[in-house]
Amino acid sequence: MKAIVKTLPAFGAEVCDVPEPQITASNQVKIRTQATSICGTDYHIYSWDRWAAGRVKTPRIMGHEFAGEIVEVGSDVASLKVGDYVSGESHWTCGRCPQCLRNERHVCANTRILGVDVDGCFAPYVVVPEASTWKNDRSVPPHLACIQDPLGNAVHTALSGEIIGRTVAVLGCGPIGIFAVAIAKTAGASAIFATDTKDFRLNLATQLGADAALNVLNTDIEAYIKERTEGIGVDVVLEMSGAPSAIQQAMRICRYGGRVSLLGIPSQPVQLDMAEDMIFKGLTIHCIVGRRLYETWDTMRSLLASGRLDIEPAITHRLPFEEFAYGMELMRDGLCGKVVFDME
Repeated sequence: MKAIVKTLPAFGAEVCDVPEPQITASNQVKIRTQATSICGTDYHIYSWDRWAAGRVKTPRIMGHEFAGEIVEVGSDVASLKVGDYVSGESHWTCGRCPQCLRNERHVCANTRILGVDVDGCFAPYVVVPEASTWKNDRSVPPHLACIQDPLGNAVHTALSGEIIGRTVAVLGCGPIGIFAVAIAKTAGASAIFATDTKDFRLNLATQLGADAALNVLNTDIEAYIKERTEGIGVDVVLEMSGAPSAIQQAMRICRYGGRVSLLGIPSQPVQLDMAEDMIFKGLTIHCIVGRRLYETWDTMRSLLASGRLDIEPAITHRLPFEEFAYGMELMRDGLCGKVVFDME
């Protein structure tokens, strides 16, 4: 079969002929992919940044976001059958570490990641463990079902505290940021302020429910928030960018006693005024990693199947997977929401 493969420890990737994956353990399922999508992690691997160079062993089939149909099951698989329509959790947990035993599998000490530590889903077929496979509602089409992994990050971040009737700032309007806007809107936030450096992404944030979309390059964000909240600050800040300046700003624009949830990953250490901007303000700080397994997935399935969460505008490009390089260019330039590969 053909797959998108990170062949060398350098910039780029290739479409290569590779062996079709086979079930090698009794707890595995084989899936025919119908749709996959590009994640920021995939771009890190494609561009071969410092994180990728220290983590990924080449050659590696890329990709970890997918939807598809099961075509084969291992002998010990009990909850799934051939023909089931599924997506998959990209974090494969061990089930044995103290975190897993405490039902904190999203912070498993021995996590392996699909498309990073094991061969991924940018291919016609992928083999994954039964435990990481999630049945989809048939009403949700593959181009939406395949983005539940990153959507789960946004659900986990936004709903890690109360949001009904709250004012919310979403800093960073990449795909997960605009998902967070839609979730905050669906959950009943009273006002949503979205920020980014790209007008294209800010337009998407507006389509998904932001009351104000602010370009940080030409807007004094702190002054604007202060004016719109009568000098109080917002109740909730969802920091999705990882930019050091945005993380610092998150603490300053949050009201006394408010919540800051941090998902964005900075590329360097960040200096914070912890006394004045955090401790004396009594902020609640949530550090978010991945999705809660599998509470977040259950919430996503309900939201998507209900039709109340409309994320269709976030899917800005649907491409054949052979055009992956174009998709990566869109990611690099911030000129896309979610890029989906139609595998069929």
